[in-house]
Amino acid sequence: MQNKITKLFNIQYPIVQGGMIWVSGWRLASAVSNAGGLGLIGAGSMYPDVLREHIQKCKKATDKPFGVNVPMLYPDIEKIMDIIVEEGVKIVFTSAGNPKTWTSFLKEKGITVVHVVSSVKFALKVEAAGVDAVVCEGFEAGGHNGREETTTFTLIPMVKEQVKIPVIAAGGIGSGRGMLAAMVLGADGVQIGSRFAATVESSAHENFKKTIVNVKDGDTHLTLKELAPVRLVKNKFYQEIQELYQQNPTIEDLRELLGRARAKRGMFEGNLDDGELEIGQVAGLIHEIKPAKEVLDAIIAEYEQVKKEQLF
Repeated sequence: MQNKITKLFNIQYPIVQGGMIWVSGWRLASAVSNAGGLGLIGAGSMYPDVLREHIQKCKKATDKPFGVNVPMLYPDIEKIMDIIVEEGVKIVFTSAGNPKTWTSFLKEKGITVVHVVSSVKFALKVEAAGVDAVVCEGFEAGGHNGREETTTFTLIPMVKEQVKIPVIAAGGIGSGRGMLAAMVLGADGVQIGSRFAATVESSAHENFKKTIVNVKDGDTHLTLKELAPVRLVKNKFYQEIQELYQQNPTIEDLRELLGRARAKRGMFEGNLDDGELEIGQVAGLIHEIKPAKEVLDAIIAEYEQVKKEQLF
């Protein structure tokens, strides 16, 4: 299945595993890369020395390409970028910030750069910044989202109309049918997060993985838009946010309720009441925790089958 994305990353299938915080460590990234996709280590929840350890372990666990996802708002971003260069990482996905800040630095080091956006406006900006490809993420996606609330299946064709670089679709994709639908709309590849969060190799807590499997439609919601929009499972913490909204809170009030390490508490430590449980709407289609290779193989098998049957 060769196309622009498989050639760009030198991988077998145009499937990228999202670099999710507290979920995407070296075990998951290497498992996805070994299965023919592109595994990403999520640097957003790692101290610099922890990231270095994950990169080194990933290099030992796979001889296939893998990358690192870096939120641009990371406080120690200079250290993170230096480690990426020192450890010889060849692919970097950036998000949540101005791509101009680091793209030229990374490209000069021979690194392939991809940036995540949620609108046509930002897709054009990242193309102008010189990135090699763009991830277009609809607001169905879990975790932090764009403010535009544009859905994946409207965003992809709109971006494809405007940019010349390869487009990777993200948000609400967790099956072969979803992948095919995104490709029909013009995507050159897909980035899948939530489905890989519920895998054996995911570093998420078992409690969180079981929660993902039990999520039904309507169980997640985009909230905290005044800070940074985030899609969460509706739990006790989510209800506290809604109660606070009834009091017309200030941004400081919201920050105080959010506190620190709320996502770690939920996704990594498994506190299902007080933690921030970030997952996408597609969780309603996830029914079991499986090894990453089985997930990827099933996506490809369904993609090929539906394409052959021409059911789209």
